[in-house]
Amino acid sequence: MAERRARPASTAKKHTWRRTTRSAAAPPPADPGPATPAGATAEQREADSVIQAALYEGGVRVATPSSLADTFRELREQRDGMAWIGLARPTEAELLSLAAEFDLHELAVEDAMEAHQRPKLERYGETLFVVLRAARYLDAPEEVDFGELHVFVGPDFVITVRHGAAPDLSAVRRRMEASPELLRLGPEAVLYAILDAVVDGYAPVVAGVQNDIDEIETEVFSGDPEVSRRIYELSREMVEFQRATRPLVGMLHALMAGFAKYGTDEELQRYLRDVADHVTHTSERVDGFRQALTDILTVNSTLVTQQQNAEMRALAEAGFEQNEEIKKISSWAAILFAPTLVGTIYGMNFESMPELRWAFGYPFAIALMGLVCVTLYLIFKRRDWL
Repeated sequence: MAERRARPASTAKKHTWRRTTRSAAAPPPADPGPATPAGATAEQREADSVIQAALYEGGVRVATPSSLADTFRELREQRDGMAWIGLARPTEAELLSLAAEFDLHELAVEDAMEAHQRPKLERYGETLFVVLRAARYLDAPEEVDFGELHVFVGPDFVITVRHGAAPDLSAVRRRMEASPELLRLGPEAVLYAILDAVVDGYAPVVAGVQNDIDEIETEVFSGDPEVSRRIYELSREMVEFQRATRPLVGMLHALMAGFAKYGTDEELQRYLRDVADHVTHTSERVDGFRQALTDILTVNSTLVTQQQNAEMRALAEAGFEQNEEIKKISSWAAILFAPTLVGTIYGMNFESMPELRWAFGYPFAIALMGLVCVTLYLIFKRRDWL
């Protein structure tokens, strides 16, 4: 990136900046303090919305302005200074004042106002506009929270516009201020430190998602009925995670392609390559997670289908057994009904009845009952009802 003024070369920088992988989620934002009174001036409201503004010279903080107006004024007074301004959900007036002071392109300012942008890297003259999607893993609800970060990088300024709780840029500022040799390299060094912080923030997310997938695999084979919903929700988060990490690979390669053109310091080139390696590794892990979730969903569907088939088979078997029992009951009921019918007929009290005074009437009735019962028994037996 072209610079308006020369900066001193870095010395003994090899061990000045160590990458740190944070295993915990980013801490919550600092307490914004008391609400701004309704009658506060525009400058007071502006100061409340600025997360932090600082001026650096030679890698050392020389001023901490309390408002954007003070930042602009003090930056003009310092020929070799660099401004690092951080805002969270700024107002339109604040962004427009920044655009007027640092000649920011209107399209980039519009993107920063609206947010909800995909990660991208665009150059407008001497200003680089970068959109990043940060992520953090929330342990309690076991879900991934995404934030959005817009970075304007110019010859003597860095402006960060944050939408969301992640990343923790105050930690980035502290780490850079602890390495003045690196901070002395200017806005490019700050950009790479921010990229490094965003990429490092993916590590605990990857670990949390891996743990969730392990739990889901256990739940799938234990027959948990709620596992399908959890698989679906985690799959949606992985789609969002892919959208955050996959474009970063191309963005970092584009930055590396401009090393020679913009005279990027060799130490920064090493850091950028290291960040690119981590991004590639994270992107591959996320792709693997999504494929694993697809496979788990397929296995879960197969297991659910098998369980449903087993239940249907059990119901069918129960229905068959019940039907057999009904057949037996019906058969015996018919057999027992036949002698009852004969006995009922001959038990009627009529004076004029055939065989009423016949000597062989009783044996005939008994034989008829037996014949009918045996006949019905043989019929039902042949049809396997008994």
